[in-house]
Amino acid sequence: MKPKLRPKCLITLVNRDSSTIYSGMFPGLVTGLYQLDEASIDLRRLADRAGVSLVVGEIDSLDLYQNRLFLHKRPSIGFSRLSLDVGSETFIDDATAQVIKNKSLSVPIKPFEKCLEWIKLFDKSSLEDNHDPLTVIGSGLAALEIVFALRARWPSRQLRLQAYKEKLNLSFKQELSLAKIEITHPTEPIFGPVLICTGSKAPNWLKNSGLDVNHVGRVVTHSTFLVCGRFDVFAVGDCGLLGKSKPPPAGVWAVKAAVPLAKNIERSFSNRPLLTWKPQKYALHLVGANREGLSPIAWMLWGPLVLGPYKFFWQWKKRIDRSFIQKFINIEAMHNSKDNQLSCRGCAAKMPFQPLQSALREAELSELSEYPEDAALVKSSLEAGYWVQSVDGFPALVSDPWLNSRLTTLHACSDLWARGVYVSSAQPVITIPSVGGFLQTEILTQCLLGIKSALEPQGADLIGGHTYESRSALDRNINLGIAISLSINGFLPPGEVLWDKGGLNPGDSILLSRGIGSGVIFAAAMQGSCPFNFVDNALLTLSKSQHQLIANLHARVIDSSNQHLVHACTDITGFGLLGHLGEMIKATNLRRLKAKLPSIKVDLIGEAIPTLSGAKTLLGQGFESTFSPANKIFLNLLNSNDHFSPYVNIISENGLLNNSELELIKKLLVDPQTCGPLIISCNSDLAKELVKNSSWCRIGLVDFLKRV
Repeated sequence: MKPKLRPKCLITLVNRDSSTIYSGMFPGLVTGLYQLDEASIDLRRLADRAGVSLVVGEIDSLDLYQNRLFLHKRPSIGFSRLSLDVGSETFIDDATAQVIKNKSLSVPIKPFEKCLEWIKLFDKSSLEDNHDPLTVIGSGLAALEIVFALRARWPSRQLRLQAYKEKLNLSFKQELSLAKIEITHPTEPIFGPVLICTGSKAPNWLKNSGLDVNHVGRVVTHSTFLVCGRFDVFAVGDCGLLGKSKPPPAGVWAVKAAVPLAKNIERSFSNRPLLTWKPQKYALHLVGANREGLSPIAWMLWGPLVLGPYKFFWQWKKRIDRSFIQKFINIEAMHNSKDNQLSCRGCAAKMPFQPLQSALREAELSELSEYPEDAALVKSSLEAGYWVQSVDGFPALVSDPWLNSRLTTLHACSDLWARGVYVSSAQPVITIPSVGGFLQTEILTQCLLGIKSALEPQGADLIGGHTYESRSALDRNINLGIAISLSINGFLPPGEVLWDKGGLNPGDSILLSRGIGSGVIFAAAMQGSCPFNFVDNALLTLSKSQHQLIANLHARVIDSSNQHLVHACTDITGFGLLGHLGEMIKATNLRRLKAKLPSIKVDLIGEAIPTLSGAKTLLGQGFESTFSPANKIFLNLLNSNDHFSPYVNIISENGLLNNSELELIKKLLVDPQTCGPLIISCNSDLAKELVKNSSWCRIGLVDFLKRV
């Protein structure tokens, strides 16, 4: 957060998820005192504010010879410096494993996310009288807090704590008795559900990498956090074992280590001597307990000293926890105003419709806007089929170069899918920030592998391309300086029909392949005001290829022997659903005008339009993409003109569309989309089959344009 101190390099945060639960608030999360977002740190927002790239991925292994971090189901990442703070896993020894008789009913407390989902599975049965006792195994503070939290969550369920009584303070045992939590011996067999809190160990991949570790896998370091035998790897927190002091794996030492660790990472880049750090011998621990019908209490522990339980200790603990998490919420807060609203990325960075149309007119290329097609026909013949080509691209949407390249490629491929064409090859033009050779190589490698990840499942090849070095000033987050455009080539075999935009028929149903709303989600995320789960869900959806939808439609064509099952198709991108639907209507009516047929309109079913999770919530809060105002020109399609009804009419099938919901839908219709859905027009019989058996949603119908 202090840019003058940060090393002049690409800094990347790798984590299993885009958020992390703060351990101090996990018991409160179990009791219901906190909601998940209140007890979680949004790493995507934190990384964005710090100018750090975020890679969401599970670490599989570490290669210390090649300096590469290997991730699950995605390419490895190279590094020149590595700082390990990967936490810990629950340590389960043989004795504990033997007493658990039904392994399928057991879960370790870490990772917290998995443990919380497991706990929720027992909520219903805990209200009944015939449930099995639930046992928490562990003699430490974590086991105590979690069993008290479970009692607050389930007042009537039979709970047990399997622990060594002699390790428990008398005050703890008294409160356990009052809470009707039975203490059992660690050798007693357990047949019911089990939550395991039996200490911690470092992830196995650390030991397997060849690092010097202790008996529970914690990496041995000097008092400078530098791993023994390395000059480029640091380790801290639960996974590190610091010099001779060897603090226990507790969050308080990990937090206090942050500043000296940062200073030593900075010093390592300038070849200055590293600073030693001696942690305090003891740390303050506050252990809370909720009680049915009574005020919560807490104990204070300082080394061997145990005080409490007292109500004011609980208030103190709650205040400390909330204060800690609030620091991450208040980081460089950006206000929702036009003065400090950053321009949106992805397809929201395209040129607005009006200046684009004017430029085409001035260049005597008006036919490209009057008859717009998603991909251009290059060559066709009855014997050879169709060869088509398109080009698309945008500045980096996310700071992960592999994921960004995959998204850009899928976005570009959708132009060919919209014509019913199979992608065969691609050539990218990649602009890389002006940085050192090793880093440029690493960034370009990630980009190329991201492109391949989108092409190869389609049977398409990367056949060449071109690279540039950017001449723009470096972004604080170097990876956001990447820009990619791709020329996509495709082929449609002989006998199959090329789809276009201008084939809407009266009586057709309009189908959408998936939800919209990515523009407002990423706009809110850029302002630090979008919950992490909204972004996660959007990225999960956008990173899925839609090529199989096209293959399935062609399979239906072959089975039916009807080459014209799909009457019209396009993809929803920067001009939003309304803009691209308007292109379909305009192209159709120009064709029908030449054939002396009456014009058509489209009725959109407002409540049927699928949206990405959180999109309507954010629109209702006043967020919008910086490209949305330019797209509002397409709202004219909703207005009557020249004695005719609107070309697009928003209707309601259930009659529940009020004015506020209607305004939200209008905002949604002009929201620019990156990797947006496909939209098709087909007869009602095919529409029913597609809606029933796939992800397609029926959002409207085609009708004749009426006089008013």
